[in-house]
Amino acid sequence: MDLGLRGKRAIITGGSKGIGLATAITLAAEGAQVAIVARNAGPLQEAAKAIREKTGTEPLVLVADATSGDDARRVVEQAAQHFGGLDILVNNAGTSAAAPFEKVEAEAWGADLDLKLLGAVNFARAALPHLRKAGGGAILNVTAIGGKTPGASSLPTSVSRAAGLALTKAMSKDLAADKIRVNAVCIGLVRSDQIERKWRQAAPELTWEQFATDPRHGIPLGRIGQAEEAAKVITFLVSEAASYVTGTAVNIDGGTSAVL
Repeated sequence: MDLGLRGKRAIITGGSKGIGLATAITLAAEGAQVAIVARNAGPLQEAAKAIREKTGTEPLVLVADATSGDDARRVVEQAAQHFGGLDILVNNAGTSAAAPFEKVEAEAWGADLDLKLLGAVNFARAALPHLRKAGGGAILNVTAIGGKTPGASSLPTSVSRAAGLALTKAMSKDLAADKIRVNAVCIGLVRSDQIERKWRQAAPELTWEQFATDPRHGIPLGRIGQAEEAAKVITFLVSEAASYVTGTAVNIDGGTSAVL
């Protein structure tokens, strides 16, 4: 299937590792031009090397803090000028911050919302004029299944992710007339730096394969997912193959969530 991504121009925040890097590689392999954004230059350069090695393409590397509206505007303008426009924005910047309600300090609430919610807002606002100029495009917000089904000790992350889902639905309504589609993915247990740290701390005697398939994770498909699997779903959702899909959130969780 031709996804219609050849020549498309994309920005991926949180693009230096994990799902963001995997998405950049998948998009580039489909013929898109990609700009990867993160706060630290070192990991970005390593990511750019991986993209070059796997796809033979040269990504644009941009250092920015997603919580800064000025940074978002600056790098979006740089990317749009470099590529001659913009068609796709993947809002992937974020970390996991999970604790019981009484243990979450006031500062943690603000920091989490600033990164996961306002970071997406900052980049979407900056990208919007360029997407309109292109005649339409796609915005994809990376969230987590906790935004749909919050568990105990999942704060403030689950609240920030729920806000991201509300943002996705509202934006999809507001921007549909401009032919800008807005969707989300809800990530479950997918291999990442955080999951690997948990593996090494909790079960260093196990191989990754043994840890990933441990039935105690409670994943119906029987294993932790790979970043590349999430990247493929994201790539589909921002592609022309999903041209009639907007305002939806797709679970990438191996069947873990109790909701659609």
